[in-house]
Amino acid sequence: MLFAALWIRLDFALDENFLRGTAMFAFAAMVGQMLAGYLVGPYSISHVLGSFEEIVELTTSTAIVTALLFLWSLVVSPPVIPRGVPLTAGALAIATMFALRFVVRTVRSHKAMQTAAERRAIVFGAGEAGRRLLRSMKYDGAGSFVAVALLDDDPSKHRLRLEGLRVRGTRDDIAAIAERFKADTLVLALPNAEAPTLRDLAARAADAGLDVVSLPPLKDIMGGRPTPNDLRDLDVADLLGRRPIELDTTAIAEQISGRRVLVTGAGGSIGSELCRQIARFGPSRLFMLDRDESGLQGTEMSLSGHGLLDSDDLILADIRDPEALAEAFERACPEVVFHAAALKHLPLLEAHPLEAWKSNVIGTLNVLTAAEAVGVSTFVNISTDKAANPTCVLGYSKRLAERLTADFAGRASGRYVSVRFGNVLGSRGSVVHAFTAQIEMGGPITVTHPDVRRYFMLIPEACQLVLEAASIGVDGEVMVLEMGEQVKILEVAETLIRMSGRRDIDVVFTGLRPGEKLGEELFSPTEERRKTDHPLVDSVGVPQMAPSLVLDHPMQRADEALEVMQREAFSTQSGLRSGAMTT
Repeated sequence: MLFAALWIRLDFALDENFLRGTAMFAFAAMVGQMLAGYLVGPYSISHVLGSFEEIVELTTSTAIVTALLFLWSLVVSPPVIPRGVPLTAGALAIATMFALRFVVRTVRSHKAMQTAAERRAIVFGAGEAGRRLLRSMKYDGAGSFVAVALLDDDPSKHRLRLEGLRVRGTRDDIAAIAERFKADTLVLALPNAEAPTLRDLAARAADAGLDVVSLPPLKDIMGGRPTPNDLRDLDVADLLGRRPIELDTTAIAEQISGRRVLVTGAGGSIGSELCRQIARFGPSRLFMLDRDESGLQGTEMSLSGHGLLDSDDLILADIRDPEALAEAFERACPEVVFHAAALKHLPLLEAHPLEAWKSNVIGTLNVLTAAEAVGVSTFVNISTDKAANPTCVLGYSKRLAERLTADFAGRASGRYVSVRFGNVLGSRGSVVHAFTAQIEMGGPITVTHPDVRRYFMLIPEACQLVLEAASIGVDGEVMVLEMGEQVKILEVAETLIRMSGRRDIDVVFTGLRPGEKLGEELFSPTEERRKTDHPLVDSVGVPQMAPSLVLDHPMQRADEALEVMQREAFSTQSGLRSGAMTT
Protein backbone atom coordinates (compact mmCIF):
# COMPACT_ATOMS: atom_id res chain seq x y z
CA MET A 1 0.00 0.00 0.00
CA LEU A 2 2.95 2.35 0.66
CA PHE A 3 4.18 1.98 -2.93
CA ALA A 4 0.65 2.62 -4.21
CA ALA A 5 0.37 5.69 -1.98
CA LEU A 6 3.76 6.94 -3.22
CA TRP A 7 2.69 6.40 -6.82
CA ILE A 8 -0.47 8.44 -6.23
CA ARG A 9 1.48 11.13 -4.34
CA LEU A 10 3.92 11.59 -7.22
CA ASP A 11 1.19 11.92 -9.85
CA PHE A 12 1.38 8.29 -10.93
CA ALA A 13 5.17 8.19 -11.25
CA LEU A 14 7.91 6.68 -9.06
CA ASP A 15 11.00 8.62 -7.89
CA GLU A 16 14.03 6.37 -7.39
CA ASN A 17 15.15 8.59 -4.51
CA PHE A 18 12.18 7.40 -2.46
CA LEU A 19 12.14 3.69 -3.39
CA ARG A 20 14.60 2.55 -0.72
CA GLY A 21 12.92 4.54 2.04
CA THR A 22 9.48 3.30 0.92
CA ALA A 23 10.72 -0.31 1.07
CA MET A 24 11.93 0.26 4.64
CA PHE A 25 8.58 1.74 5.64
CA ALA A 26 6.72 -1.09 3.91
CA PHE A 27 8.66 -3.72 5.84
CA ALA A 28 8.06 -1.84 9.09
CA ALA A 29 4.35 -1.54 8.23
CA MET A 30 4.08 -5.29 7.64
CA VAL A 31 5.81 -6.16 10.94
CA GLY A 32 3.87 -3.51 12.82
CA GLN A 33 0.51 -4.65 11.39
CA MET A 34 1.18 -8.24 12.45
CA LEU A 35 2.20 -7.21 15.98
CA ALA A 36 -0.64 -4.73 16.44
CA GLY A 37 -3.09 -7.22 14.96
CA TYR A 38 -2.18 -9.89 17.48
CA LEU A 39 -2.18 -7.44 20.38
CA VAL A 40 -5.45 -5.66 19.51
CA GLY A 41 -7.33 -8.73 18.37
CA PRO A 42 -8.21 -9.30 14.71
CA TYR A 43 -5.44 -11.85 14.11
CA SER A 44 -5.59 -13.58 17.48
CA ILE A 45 -9.39 -14.06 17.66
CA SER A 46 -11.55 -16.07 15.25
CA HIS A 47 -14.08 -13.41 14.26
CA VAL A 48 -16.79 -13.97 11.67
CA LEU A 49 -15.29 -12.74 8.42
CA GLY A 50 -16.38 -9.14 7.79
CA SER A 51 -18.20 -8.89 11.09
CA PHE A 52 -18.55 -5.60 12.97
CA GLU A 53 -16.15 -6.79 15.69
CA GLU A 54 -13.47 -7.73 13.17
CA ILE A 55 -13.83 -4.43 11.32
CA VAL A 56 -13.45 -2.38 14.54
CA GLU A 57 -10.32 -4.24 15.64
CA LEU A 58 -8.82 -4.18 12.14
CA THR A 59 -9.36 -0.42 11.93
CA THR A 60 -7.80 0.09 15.36
CA SER A 61 -4.66 -1.92 14.61
CA THR A 62 -4.19 -0.24 11.20
CA ALA A 63 -4.68 3.22 12.74
CA ILE A 64 -1.96 2.47 15.32
CA VAL A 65 0.53 1.39 12.65
CA THR A 66 -0.37 4.36 10.44
CA ALA A 67 0.17 6.81 13.31
CA LEU A 68 3.61 5.31 14.14
CA LEU A 69 4.74 5.42 10.51
CA PHE A 70 3.56 9.02 10.19
CA LEU A 71 5.53 10.04 13.31
CA TRP A 72 8.62 8.25 11.94
CA SER A 73 8.30 10.12 8.64
CA LEU A 74 8.20 13.41 10.58
CA VAL A 75 11.39 12.80 12.56
CA VAL A 76 13.53 11.30 9.79
CA SER A 77 15.85 13.89 8.26
CA PRO A 78 16.38 14.13 5.41
CA PRO A 79 12.94 12.70 4.48
CA VAL A 80 13.10 9.22 2.94
CA ILE A 81 9.46 9.34 1.75
CA PRO A 82 6.93 12.16 1.38
CA ARG A 83 5.50 12.74 4.86
CA GLY A 84 1.85 12.35 3.76
CA VAL A 85 2.41 8.90 2.22
CA PRO A 86 1.89 6.88 5.48
CA LEU A 87 -1.52 8.50 5.97
CA THR A 88 -2.61 7.75 2.40
CA ALA A 89 -1.23 4.22 2.68
CA GLY A 90 -3.16 3.59 5.91
CA ALA A 91 -6.44 4.67 4.31
CA LEU A 92 -5.77 2.50 1.25
CA ALA A 93 -4.90 -0.47 3.48
CA ILE A 94 -8.11 -0.22 5.49
CA ALA A 95 -10.24 0.14 2.33
CA THR A 96 -8.54 -2.79 0.63
CA MET A 97 -8.82 -5.12 3.65
CA PHE A 98 -12.51 -4.22 4.06
CA ALA A 99 -13.24 -4.86 0.40
CA LEU A 100 -11.43 -8.19 0.29
CA ARG A 101 -13.24 -9.44 3.37
CA PHE A 102 -16.67 -8.47 2.07
CA VAL A 103 -16.01 -10.01 -1.31
CA VAL A 104 -14.84 -13.29 0.24
CA ARG A 105 -17.78 -13.31 2.65
CA THR A 106 -20.28 -12.64 -0.14
CA VAL A 107 -18.83 -15.37 -2.36
CA ARG A 108 -18.84 -17.89 0.50
CA SER A 109 -22.41 -16.98 1.51
CA HIS A 110 -23.65 -17.21 -2.05
CA LYS A 111 -22.04 -20.62 -2.54
CA ALA A 112 -23.45 -21.84 0.78
CA MET A 113 -26.92 -20.62 -0.13
CA GLN A 114 -26.81 -22.19 -3.55
CA THR A 115 -25.62 -25.47 -2.06
CA ALA A 116 -28.04 -25.63 0.90
CA ALA A 117 -31.12 -23.97 -0.58
CA GLU A 118 -33.89 -26.16 -1.87
CA ARG A 119 -36.25 -23.34 -2.91
CA ARG A 120 -35.62 -20.33 -5.14
CA ALA A 121 -37.55 -17.40 -3.73
CA ILE A 122 -38.81 -14.06 -4.95
CA VAL A 123 -38.96 -11.68 -1.99
CA PHE A 124 -41.85 -9.21 -2.12
CA GLY A 125 -41.25 -6.16 0.05
CA ALA A 126 -38.13 -3.97 -0.06
CA GLY A 127 -38.80 -2.28 3.26
CA GLU A 128 -36.94 -2.74 6.53
CA ALA A 129 -38.41 -6.21 7.09
CA GLY A 130 -37.31 -7.28 3.60
CA ARG A 131 -33.84 -5.84 4.13
CA ARG A 132 -33.37 -7.71 7.41
CA LEU A 133 -34.75 -10.92 5.98
CA LEU A 134 -32.41 -10.79 2.98
CA ARG A 135 -29.43 -10.08 5.24
CA SER A 136 -30.35 -13.03 7.44
CA MET A 137 -30.78 -15.27 4.38
CA LYS A 138 -27.41 -14.19 3.06
CA TYR A 139 -25.20 -14.18 6.12
CA ASP A 140 -26.89 -16.06 8.95
CA GLY A 141 -27.99 -19.23 7.24
CA ALA A 142 -30.56 -19.31 4.48
CA GLY A 143 -32.31 -22.49 5.52
CA SER A 144 -34.15 -23.88 2.56
CA PHE A 145 -34.47 -20.57 0.66
CA VAL A 146 -32.22 -18.63 -1.72
CA ALA A 147 -33.45 -15.19 -2.77
CA VAL A 148 -33.21 -14.72 -6.54
CA ALA A 149 -35.21 -11.51 -7.08
CA LEU A 150 -36.84 -8.64 -5.22
CA LEU A 151 -40.22 -6.94 -5.91
CA ASP A 152 -42.01 -3.97 -4.38
CA ASP A 153 -45.02 -1.83 -5.32
CA ASP A 154 -43.41 1.41 -4.15
CA PRO A 155 -42.23 3.35 -7.26
CA SER A 156 -39.51 5.07 -5.22
CA LYS A 157 -37.86 1.70 -4.60
CA HIS A 158 -37.62 0.60 -8.21
CA ARG A 159 -34.02 -0.27 -9.15
CA LEU A 160 -33.09 -0.20 -5.45
CA ARG A 161 -30.53 -2.84 -4.44
CA LEU A 162 -30.64 -4.74 -1.16
CA GLU A 163 -27.87 -7.23 -0.35
CA GLY A 164 -27.01 -7.46 -4.03
CA LEU A 165 -30.61 -7.99 -5.23
CA ARG A 166 -32.27 -5.32 -7.35
CA VAL A 167 -35.96 -4.48 -7.20
CA ARG A 168 -37.18 -5.73 -10.57
CA GLY A 169 -40.82 -4.68 -10.59
CA THR A 170 -44.18 -4.76 -8.82
CA ARG A 171 -46.81 -7.39 -8.10
CA ASP A 172 -47.80 -7.23 -11.77
CA ASP A 173 -44.42 -8.76 -12.64
CA ILE A 174 -44.62 -11.80 -10.36
CA ALA A 175 -45.30 -14.32 -13.13
CA ALA A 176 -42.64 -12.93 -15.50
CA ILE A 177 -39.96 -12.73 -12.81
CA ALA A 178 -40.80 -16.24 -11.57
CA GLU A 179 -40.30 -17.63 -15.07
CA ARG A 180 -37.14 -15.62 -15.69
CA PHE A 181 -35.39 -16.65 -12.47
CA LYS A 182 -36.87 -20.18 -12.22
CA ALA A 183 -38.41 -19.32 -8.83
CA ASP A 184 -40.76 -21.67 -7.02
CA THR A 185 -41.69 -19.59 -3.94
CA LEU A 186 -42.97 -16.09 -3.20
CA VAL A 187 -41.76 -14.77 0.16
CA LEU A 188 -43.96 -11.98 1.52
CA ALA A 189 -41.81 -9.67 3.64
CA LEU A 190 -44.88 -7.69 4.68
CA PRO A 191 -45.41 -8.47 8.35
CA ASN A 192 -48.22 -5.90 8.77
CA ALA A 193 -49.95 -6.27 5.41
CA GLU A 194 -53.72 -5.93 5.17
CA ALA A 195 -55.75 -9.03 4.32
CA PRO A 196 -56.84 -7.79 0.83
CA THR A 197 -53.17 -7.29 -0.11
CA LEU A 198 -52.27 -10.80 1.02
CA ARG A 199 -55.22 -12.29 -0.87
CA ASP A 200 -54.23 -10.54 -4.07
CA LEU A 201 -50.58 -11.57 -3.81
CA ALA A 202 -51.53 -15.16 -2.97
CA ALA A 203 -53.81 -15.34 -6.01
CA ARG A 204 -51.09 -13.94 -8.30
CA ALA A 205 -48.57 -16.40 -6.88
CA ALA A 206 -50.98 -19.30 -7.46
CA ASP A 207 -51.46 -18.22 -11.08
CA ALA A 208 -47.65 -18.18 -11.47
CA GLY A 209 -47.31 -21.63 -9.89
CA LEU A 210 -45.52 -20.33 -6.81
CA ASP A 211 -45.83 -21.45 -3.22
CA VAL A 212 -46.34 -18.60 -0.76
CA VAL A 213 -44.72 -18.09 2.64
CA SER A 214 -45.00 -15.01 4.78
CA LEU A 215 -43.58 -13.25 7.78
CA PRO A 216 -45.97 -13.13 10.74
CA PRO A 217 -46.84 -9.77 12.37
CA LEU A 218 -43.78 -8.05 13.84
CA LYS A 219 -45.19 -8.44 17.36
CA ASP A 220 -44.91 -12.22 16.88
CA ILE A 221 -41.26 -12.07 15.75
CA MET A 222 -38.75 -12.33 18.56
CA GLY A 223 -36.86 -9.06 18.83
CA GLY A 224 -38.65 -7.72 15.76
CA ARG A 225 -35.84 -9.06 13.55
CA PRO A 226 -37.18 -11.45 10.90
CA THR A 227 -35.18 -14.48 9.84
CA PRO A 228 -35.92 -17.36 7.43
CA ASN A 229 -36.97 -19.42 10.46
CA ASP A 230 -39.89 -17.03 10.98
CA LEU A 231 -41.36 -17.72 7.54
CA ARG A 232 -44.54 -19.77 7.53
CA ASP A 233 -47.27 -20.78 5.13
CA LEU A 234 -50.19 -18.41 4.78
CA ASP A 235 -53.31 -19.51 6.59
CA VAL A 236 -56.90 -18.45 6.11
CA ALA A 237 -56.68 -16.03 9.04
CA ASP A 238 -53.92 -14.12 7.21
CA LEU A 239 -55.97 -13.96 4.02
CA LEU A 240 -59.26 -12.92 5.60
CA GLY A 241 -58.79 -11.12 8.83
CA ARG A 242 -55.36 -10.05 10.02
CA ARG A 243 -55.30 -6.44 11.24
CA PRO A 244 -53.23 -4.66 13.86
CA ILE A 245 -55.41 -3.67 16.83
CA GLU A 246 -54.42 -0.94 19.26
CA LEU A 247 -56.11 -1.24 22.63
CA ASP A 248 -56.48 1.17 25.50
CA THR A 249 -55.21 -1.37 27.99
CA THR A 250 -55.42 1.13 30.82
CA ALA A 251 -59.17 1.62 30.33
CA ILE A 252 -59.74 -2.14 29.98
CA ALA A 253 -57.71 -2.85 33.11
CA GLU A 254 -59.78 -0.32 35.05
CA GLN A 255 -62.90 -2.28 34.10
CA ILE A 256 -61.53 -5.72 34.93
CA SER A 257 -58.50 -5.64 37.22
CA GLY A 258 -59.34 -6.70 40.76
CA ARG A 259 -63.04 -7.27 39.93
CA ARG A 260 -65.28 -10.30 39.89
CA VAL A 261 -66.09 -11.13 36.26
CA LEU A 262 -68.60 -13.67 34.91
CA VAL A 263 -68.78 -14.90 31.32
CA THR A 264 -71.81 -16.81 30.01
CA GLY A 265 -71.23 -19.19 27.12
CA ALA A 266 -67.68 -19.62 28.43
CA GLY A 267 -67.32 -22.97 26.68
CA GLY A 268 -67.94 -21.51 23.22
CA SER A 269 -65.46 -20.03 20.78
CA ILE A 270 -66.07 -16.40 21.68
CA GLY A 271 -66.71 -17.02 25.37
CA SER A 272 -63.56 -19.07 25.87
CA GLU A 273 -61.36 -16.50 24.13
CA LEU A 274 -62.98 -13.75 26.20
CA CYS A 275 -62.03 -15.70 29.31
CA ARG A 276 -58.42 -16.01 28.16
CA GLN A 277 -58.18 -12.30 27.39
CA ILE A 278 -59.95 -11.25 30.59
CA ALA A 279 -57.56 -13.41 32.64
CA ARG A 280 -54.63 -11.30 31.37
CA PHE A 281 -56.03 -8.22 33.11
CA GLY A 282 -56.05 -9.78 36.57
CA PRO A 283 -59.67 -10.06 37.74
CA SER A 284 -60.07 -11.05 41.38
CA ARG A 285 -62.27 -13.96 40.21
CA LEU A 286 -63.28 -15.16 36.75
CA PHE A 287 -66.48 -17.21 36.74
CA MET A 288 -67.20 -19.27 33.61
CA LEU A 289 -70.81 -20.30 33.02
CA ASP A 290 -72.07 -22.72 30.37
CA ARG A 291 -74.39 -25.69 29.99
CA ASP A 292 -71.78 -27.51 27.87
CA GLU A 293 -69.55 -29.41 30.30
CA SER A 294 -67.06 -30.38 27.59
CA GLY A 295 -66.79 -26.75 26.49
CA LEU A 296 -66.11 -25.67 30.09
CA GLN A 297 -63.43 -28.31 30.39
CA GLY A 298 -61.74 -27.06 27.22
CA THR A 299 -61.73 -23.48 28.52
CA GLU A 300 -60.34 -24.61 31.86
CA MET A 301 -57.59 -26.53 30.06
CA SER A 302 -56.58 -23.41 28.11
CA LEU A 303 -56.44 -21.29 31.27
CA SER A 304 -55.01 -23.59 33.92
CA GLY A 305 -53.43 -26.44 31.96
CA HIS A 306 -55.75 -29.07 33.41
CA GLY A 307 -59.37 -30.09 32.99
CA LEU A 308 -60.19 -31.41 36.45
CA LEU A 309 -63.47 -29.44 36.56
CA ASP A 310 -63.09 -29.03 40.32
CA SER A 311 -62.94 -25.23 40.48
CA ASP A 312 -65.65 -23.10 42.06
CA ASP A 313 -65.15 -20.69 39.18
CA LEU A 314 -66.85 -23.15 36.79
CA ILE A 315 -70.65 -22.87 36.74
CA LEU A 316 -72.73 -25.51 34.96
CA ALA A 317 -76.08 -23.85 34.27
CA ASP A 318 -78.52 -23.16 31.46
CA ILE A 319 -79.47 -19.54 30.77
CA ARG A 320 -83.02 -20.77 30.11
CA ASP A 321 -83.28 -21.69 33.80
CA PRO A 322 -83.92 -18.45 35.75
CA GLU A 323 -83.72 -20.14 39.17
CA ALA A 324 -80.34 -21.71 38.42
CA LEU A 325 -79.04 -18.41 37.07
CA ALA A 326 -80.26 -16.45 40.08
CA GLU A 327 -78.54 -18.91 42.42
CA ALA A 328 -75.29 -18.82 40.39
CA PHE A 329 -75.20 -15.02 40.27
CA GLU A 330 -75.99 -14.73 43.96
CA ARG A 331 -73.12 -17.07 44.78
CA ALA A 332 -70.63 -15.49 42.34
CA CYS A 333 -71.79 -11.91 42.95
CA PRO A 334 -70.08 -10.64 39.75
CA GLU A 335 -69.32 -6.98 39.14
CA VAL A 336 -68.81 -7.35 35.38
CA VAL A 337 -70.78 -9.72 33.12
CA PHE A 338 -70.07 -10.68 29.50
CA HIS A 339 -73.10 -12.46 28.02
CA ALA A 340 -71.86 -14.61 25.12
CA ALA A 341 -74.26 -17.58 25.45
CA ALA A 342 -76.59 -17.90 22.45
CA LEU A 343 -77.81 -20.10 19.63
CA LYS A 344 -76.24 -18.88 16.39
CA HIS A 345 -76.73 -21.28 13.46
CA LEU A 346 -79.01 -19.50 11.00
CA PRO A 347 -80.55 -22.48 9.14
CA LEU A 348 -81.40 -24.37 12.34
CA LEU A 349 -82.97 -21.32 13.93
CA GLU A 350 -85.02 -20.72 10.79
CA ALA A 351 -86.43 -24.22 11.22
CA HIS A 352 -86.81 -23.88 15.01
CA PRO A 353 -87.64 -20.23 15.83
CA LEU A 354 -89.06 -21.18 19.23
CA GLU A 355 -85.59 -22.33 20.29
CA ALA A 356 -84.15 -18.94 19.29
CA TRP A 357 -86.85 -17.28 21.40
CA LYS A 358 -86.06 -19.47 24.42
CA SER A 359 -82.26 -19.01 24.32
CA ASN A 360 -81.54 -15.70 22.67
CA VAL A 361 -84.51 -13.75 24.01
CA ILE A 362 -85.72 -15.39 27.22
CA GLY A 363 -82.20 -16.56 28.08
CA THR A 364 -80.83 -13.03 27.68
CA LEU A 365 -83.66 -11.66 29.83
CA ASN A 366 -82.85 -14.23 32.52
CA VAL A 367 -79.18 -13.20 32.53
CA LEU A 368 -80.11 -9.50 32.62
CA THR A 369 -82.49 -10.07 35.52
CA ALA A 370 -79.93 -12.05 37.51
CA ALA A 371 -77.29 -9.38 36.83
CA GLU A 372 -79.59 -6.59 37.97
CA ALA A 373 -80.43 -8.48 41.16
CA VAL A 374 -76.80 -8.57 42.27
CA GLY A 375 -76.07 -5.02 41.12
CA VAL A 376 -73.45 -5.56 38.41
CA SER A 377 -71.56 -2.43 37.42
CA THR A 378 -71.04 -3.39 33.75
CA PHE A 379 -73.08 -5.75 31.57
CA VAL A 380 -71.96 -6.54 28.00
CA ASN A 381 -74.33 -8.36 25.66
CA ILE A 382 -72.57 -10.01 22.69
CA SER A 383 -74.69 -9.38 19.59
CA THR A 384 -74.28 -9.90 15.84
CA ASP A 385 -74.36 -7.89 12.62
CA LYS A 386 -77.48 -9.86 11.70
CA ALA A 387 -79.35 -7.78 14.29
CA ALA A 388 -78.94 -4.75 12.01
CA ASN A 389 -81.98 -4.58 9.70
CA PRO A 390 -82.65 -8.29 10.40
CA THR A 391 -84.12 -10.74 7.87
CA CYS A 392 -83.64 -14.03 9.74
CA VAL A 393 -84.65 -15.60 13.05
CA LEU A 394 -81.12 -15.21 14.41
CA GLY A 395 -81.18 -11.51 13.57
CA TYR A 396 -84.67 -11.01 15.02
CA SER A 397 -83.79 -12.71 18.28
CA LYS A 398 -80.51 -10.86 18.73
CA ARG A 399 -82.21 -7.55 17.93
CA LEU A 400 -84.66 -8.22 20.75
CA ALA A 401 -81.73 -9.05 23.04
CA GLU A 402 -80.23 -5.65 22.21
CA ARG A 403 -83.54 -3.94 23.02
CA LEU A 404 -83.87 -5.77 26.33
CA THR A 405 -80.33 -4.76 27.26
CA ALA A 406 -81.18 -1.14 26.44
CA ASP A 407 -84.24 -1.34 28.68
CA PHE A 408 -82.19 -2.53 31.67
CA ALA A 409 -79.75 0.33 30.99
CA GLY A 410 -82.62 2.73 31.55
CA ARG A 411 -83.53 1.44 34.99
CA ALA A 412 -80.71 -0.65 36.46
CA SER A 413 -77.90 0.92 38.47
CA GLY A 414 -75.05 -0.42 36.31
CA ARG A 415 -73.96 0.23 32.72
CA TYR A 416 -75.59 -2.06 30.14
CA VAL A 417 -74.24 -2.17 26.56
CA SER A 418 -74.34 -4.50 23.56
CA VAL A 419 -71.48 -5.21 21.14
CA ARG A 420 -72.29 -6.11 17.52
CA PHE A 421 -69.89 -7.82 15.11
CA GLY A 422 -69.93 -10.34 12.25
CA ASN A 423 -68.54 -13.75 11.39
CA VAL A 424 -65.58 -14.94 13.41
CA LEU A 425 -62.90 -17.08 11.80
CA GLY A 426 -62.23 -20.30 13.64
CA SER A 427 -65.41 -20.31 15.70
CA ARG A 428 -67.22 -23.60 15.97
CA GLY A 429 -69.44 -24.22 12.96
CA SER A 430 -67.89 -21.39 10.94
CA VAL A 431 -67.76 -21.56 7.16
CA VAL A 432 -64.01 -22.20 7.30
CA HIS A 433 -64.50 -25.38 9.32
CA ALA A 434 -67.28 -26.54 7.00
CA PHE A 435 -65.23 -25.92 3.85
CA THR A 436 -62.16 -27.60 5.35
CA ALA A 437 -64.19 -30.71 6.17
CA GLN A 438 -65.62 -30.79 2.63
CA ILE A 439 -62.13 -30.53 1.15
CA GLU A 440 -60.90 -33.38 3.34
CA MET A 441 -63.78 -35.51 2.06
CA GLY A 442 -62.82 -34.75 -1.54
CA GLY A 443 -65.44 -32.10 -2.20
CA PRO A 444 -67.47 -30.56 -3.53
CA ILE A 445 -67.58 -27.31 -1.52
CA THR A 446 -71.11 -25.95 -1.25
CA VAL A 447 -71.63 -22.17 -1.47
CA THR A 448 -75.10 -20.67 -1.36
CA HIS A 449 -74.53 -17.97 -4.00
CA PRO A 450 -71.53 -16.73 -6.04
CA ASP A 451 -72.04 -13.14 -4.82
CA VAL A 452 -72.75 -13.76 -1.13
CA ARG A 453 -70.42 -11.70 1.09
CA ARG A 454 -69.67 -11.62 4.79
CA TYR A 455 -67.61 -9.68 7.31
CA PHE A 456 -64.83 -11.67 8.97
CA MET A 457 -62.76 -11.19 12.11
CA LEU A 458 -60.28 -13.31 14.01
CA ILE A 459 -61.47 -14.59 17.38
CA PRO A 460 -58.72 -12.77 19.36
CA GLU A 461 -59.30 -9.60 17.36
CA ALA A 462 -63.06 -9.69 18.01
CA CYS A 463 -62.61 -10.35 21.72
CA GLN A 464 -60.03 -7.57 22.08
CA LEU A 465 -62.47 -5.11 20.58
CA VAL A 466 -65.28 -6.45 22.78
CA LEU A 467 -63.18 -5.58 25.83
CA GLU A 468 -62.39 -2.17 24.33
CA ALA A 469 -66.07 -1.53 23.55
CA ALA A 470 -67.01 -2.60 27.07
CA SER A 471 -64.63 -0.02 28.54
CA ILE A 472 -65.91 2.89 26.42
CA GLY A 473 -69.52 1.80 25.83
CA VAL A 474 -72.34 4.29 26.42
CA ASP A 475 -75.09 3.03 28.72
CA GLY A 476 -77.95 1.54 26.70
CA GLU A 477 -76.25 1.75 23.31
CA VAL A 478 -74.98 -0.85 20.87
CA MET A 479 -71.26 -0.71 20.15
CA VAL A 480 -70.55 -1.75 16.56
CA LEU A 481 -67.10 -3.06 15.69
CA GLU A 482 -65.43 -1.98 12.45
CA MET A 483 -65.23 -5.15 10.34
CA GLY A 484 -63.27 -3.91 7.34
CA GLU A 485 -64.42 -4.99 3.89
CA GLN A 486 -66.84 -7.84 3.25
CA VAL A 487 -65.29 -10.90 1.62
CA LYS A 488 -67.01 -13.12 -0.89
CA ILE A 489 -67.69 -16.60 0.48
CA LEU A 490 -66.72 -17.96 -2.94
CA GLU A 491 -63.32 -16.32 -2.49
CA VAL A 492 -62.97 -18.03 0.89
CA ALA A 493 -63.75 -21.39 -0.73
CA GLU A 494 -61.28 -20.82 -3.57
CA THR A 495 -58.59 -19.71 -1.10
CA LEU A 496 -59.00 -22.86 0.99
CA ILE A 497 -58.90 -25.05 -2.12
CA ARG A 498 -55.72 -23.31 -3.27
CA MET A 499 -54.11 -23.69 0.14
CA SER A 500 -54.97 -27.39 0.24
CA GLY A 501 -53.04 -28.02 -2.98
CA ARG A 502 -56.02 -29.89 -4.43
CA ARG A 503 -57.03 -29.12 -8.00
CA ASP A 504 -59.95 -31.51 -8.21
CA ILE A 505 -62.32 -29.81 -5.75
CA ASP A 506 -65.42 -28.28 -7.32
CA VAL A 507 -67.62 -25.51 -5.94
CA VAL A 508 -71.39 -26.11 -6.10
CA PHE A 509 -73.94 -23.32 -5.61
CA THR A 510 -76.98 -24.32 -3.57
CA GLY A 511 -78.97 -21.07 -3.50
CA LEU A 512 -79.60 -18.60 -0.69
CA ARG A 513 -81.27 -20.08 2.38
CA PRO A 514 -84.41 -18.59 3.94
CA GLY A 515 -83.57 -15.38 5.78
CA GLU A 516 -80.09 -15.12 4.28
CA LYS A 517 -78.79 -11.89 2.73
CA LEU A 518 -76.28 -11.49 -0.09
CA GLY A 519 -74.35 -9.06 2.06
CA GLU A 520 -74.50 -8.18 5.74
CA GLU A 521 -75.12 -4.79 7.31
CA LEU A 522 -73.58 -3.36 10.46
CA PHE A 523 -76.20 -0.62 10.81
CA SER A 524 -79.93 -0.43 10.14
CA PRO A 525 -81.08 2.36 7.80
CA THR A 526 -82.85 4.03 10.76
CA GLU A 527 -79.82 3.91 13.07
CA GLU A 528 -77.66 6.98 13.58
CA ARG A 529 -74.00 5.99 13.53
CA ARG A 530 -71.84 7.80 16.09
CA LYS A 531 -68.06 7.80 16.53
CA THR A 532 -66.43 6.78 19.81
CA ASP A 533 -62.97 7.30 21.27
CA HIS A 534 -61.74 4.22 19.40
CA PRO A 535 -61.41 4.33 15.58
CA LEU A 536 -62.64 0.73 15.21
CA VAL A 537 -65.73 1.10 17.42
CA ASP A 538 -68.90 3.07 16.60
CA SER A 539 -72.17 3.24 18.51
CA VAL A 540 -75.91 3.36 17.75
CA GLY A 541 -78.99 3.68 19.90
CA VAL A 542 -81.76 1.07 19.95
CA PRO A 543 -85.31 1.42 21.32
CA GLN A 544 -85.95 -0.20 24.66
CA MET A 545 -88.24 -3.21 25.04
CA ALA A 546 -89.91 -3.93 28.36
CA PRO A 547 -89.42 -7.42 29.84
CA SER A 548 -93.21 -7.73 30.16
CA LEU A 549 -93.40 -8.52 26.44
CA VAL A 550 -91.46 -11.68 27.19
CA LEU A 551 -92.70 -12.55 30.68
CA ASP A 552 -96.44 -11.95 30.27
CA HIS A 553 -96.84 -14.01 27.13
CA PRO A 554 -94.97 -17.33 27.24
CA MET A 555 -94.60 -18.81 23.77
CA GLN A 556 -95.90 -22.25 23.01
CA ARG A 557 -95.65 -22.41 19.22
CA ALA A 558 -92.86 -21.72 16.74
CA ASP A 559 -95.02 -19.59 14.44
CA GLU A 560 -96.11 -17.47 17.38
CA ALA A 561 -92.51 -16.85 18.43
CA LEU A 562 -91.53 -16.00 14.84
CA GLU A 563 -94.38 -13.51 14.49
CA VAL A 564 -93.50 -11.64 17.67
CA MET A 565 -89.76 -11.57 16.96
CA GLN A 566 -90.34 -10.25 13.43
CA ARG A 567 -92.69 -7.54 14.64
CA GLU A 568 -90.67 -6.39 17.64
CA ALA A 569 -87.36 -6.44 15.75
CA PHE A 570 -88.58 -3.48 13.70
CA SER A 571 -90.52 -1.70 16.42
CA THR A 572 -89.26 1.76 17.33
CA GLN A 573 -91.47 2.00 20.42
CA SER A 574 -90.54 1.26 24.01
CA GLY A 575 -92.35 -1.39 25.96
CA LEU A 576 -95.34 -3.54 25.09
CA ARG A 577 -97.62 -2.03 22.47
CA SER A 578 -101.37 -2.46 22.75
CA GLY A 579 -102.53 -5.45 20.80
CA ALA A 580 -99.01 -6.49 19.98
CA MET A 581 -99.52 -9.98 21.35
CA THR A 582 -101.72 -12.84 20.31
CA THR A 583 -102.02 -16.03 22.31
